[in-house]
Amino acid sequence: MEPTAPLEEGTPLVPFVKPGTDPEVAAIKQLLKLLDKAAKSARTYGTKNPVAQRFFQQFYDDLAKHLAQHNRLALLVQRNQLFFKNEVVYEPERDATGDSFAFKMYSDGIRELAFHQGLTHEDLSFFLEALWGMPADETNSADVTTDHEEDDDIVTRLWAKNLETITLVTAEELVRSSGFGLDELELQTQGYMSMQVGSLRELLDRERAKTTVEKEGQDGAPTQTAEDPSGSGTSRNRRFQTNVVGYDVSEREHEALTQEIQRETERDATTYILDILTAVLASEPSPALLTKLFDVWDHVLDVLIRAGQWTLIETVLTMLQEAETVRPDLSESHKQQVAGLFDGLSRPERLKAIGIHLNRTPHAKTEGLLTLLLMMKQDSIPGLCSVLAILDSPTHQAVVMEALQTIARDHAEPIVRGLTDKRPTYVRNLLTLISRWNDPRFGDSVEKALRHPEATVRREALRILATLRPSGSGVKLVGLLGDSDETVRLTAMKVLASGQYNAGFSTWAPFVTADDFHDRSPAEKRAIYQALKQTAADEAVPYWQGLLTEWSWTNRKKKEELALLAADILGKLATPAATAALELGQKKGGTAVRQACAAALSVANRQQRQAVPSAANS
Repeated sequence: MEPTAPLEEGTPLVPFVKPGTDPEVAAIKQLLKLLDKAAKSARTYGTKNPVAQRFFQQFYDDLAKHLAQHNRLALLVQRNQLFFKNEVVYEPERDATGDSFAFKMYSDGIRELAFHQGLTHEDLSFFLEALWGMPADETNSADVTTDHEEDDDIVTRLWAKNLETITLVTAEELVRSSGFGLDELELQTQGYMSMQVGSLRELLDRERAKTTVEKEGQDGAPTQTAEDPSGSGTSRNRRFQTNVVGYDVSEREHEALTQEIQRETERDATTYILDILTAVLASEPSPALLTKLFDVWDHVLDVLIRAGQWTLIETVLTMLQEAETVRPDLSESHKQQVAGLFDGLSRPERLKAIGIHLNRTPHAKTEGLLTLLLMMKQDSIPGLCSVLAILDSPTHQAVVMEALQTIARDHAEPIVRGLTDKRPTYVRNLLTLISRWNDPRFGDSVEKALRHPEATVRREALRILATLRPSGSGVKLVGLLGDSDETVRLTAMKVLASGQYNAGFSTWAPFVTADDFHDRSPAEKRAIYQALKQTAADEAVPYWQGLLTEWSWTNRKKKEELALLAADILGKLATPAATAALELGQKKGGTAVRQACAAALSVANRQQRQAVPSAANS
């Protein structure tokens, strides 16, 4: 083995050349050693491994330099060896056939490999992936075509890519071009593979040119040359040449085929594969293959969910729902497989994938997503709640909530448990769900949300509770007077002031008689007195009467403010007990209080006079 200097990143390859050795042959040997190392590293550690990338980049750089000087590099492939200028430039170690890319190409029918000037990094990467395939952990799971492509041989993959800078000569071409009807073994034993020509491609071109000249002598057809095999004066890509061995098409047919291939190339690969799978489902007679087909459909659903292809998923699921109609001969085991596909829609990893995709794509379309979610069963409810909890976009949250509104109506335990969650947006969404159901049975659960640390959640819970329980005991609502947020307290008082709740004065007393009650805002104190009037009525009159007649040297101004509010509320209460309290305040209160009591008495008397005709009419 020729010694080389240690390989470092960015260092050009300088092989040691023995005296009498062709330098170009020595350089090709070193080049193929780099390719061998790159291939082994990629298969072992993956193509993203720094070592594999370094070998690959060095191989590409040196190959590009060679092509810049010599235009092309043609290598003959024979069993487990590569030849260049009739010398072996690559041969793996003994018993290493499985790791030999020469044997890999030979077994797939390749007899010559040629790299041409202009080779790009992407073309070379595709050739190596076609040769060995991607490592399993680097396969793009979002690409539904991966499994299909892995079934193709190297020639098919390269033909599909139609590379200009990497060309092949196959054993089949040699057999067809021989003109003697010999098989491949006979060609090799008769020395066809070792003829002294620049490359097998040149050999094939000679045979084709010879055939064309003979045909021209017979029918006067235009001469075709190796450089311009079509005779039109322009060099065509080999994939579209009309003189490829084994095909005889007219120019019109050639153009039609070209257009058809172009249409197929532009077609969406995923849709194309789904159409094929659907056709197989409709026509495949083998029960064993149908069993495998439904396993493939399960994988397809995984891929489509991760890619967020909701409309395609909707199409697939609709088709699977109609599978028994399309194939009435399905066995029970196949029907169970179909049912299993729907049961598996709510697998945790799939629900997680939905949430990840939606958050990663904030403006992703949601058309078809609701259909997918509604096809899930009740065991999906906890998972859907988890998805709802992590979603960032209100639009995406709305879709999941709409699905839960239908699925979880009669199985709301996960919704109720979620009300204790610390994430305010999530809890508000759950409260919205409960409000849509408008079921009083959830009242106790909503009450628990009144203790949530987030004020916005408490306000929402209070609003919904008032809807679910529009009347009854107001004791729990009075307790919200101790809430730290003023808007929550005001909302609670507004609900109590509706007149549909009852709460005795003993429930209110700890709040309205506390020293800090004077420090509340005027708006809040007025709202509290309004609610107190509606829920306790005459039970609160002694408290208000005390405010009207109380004299104090401390907090005099604040207490006088309370007395004025009390006079106003008593006037609106307008009961005999309230009127008596106002009359007493008019006698014993201070100047401002007496004036407020007089005004309140006028209001009370007016209400009483209006009430008398109303009672008489009734």
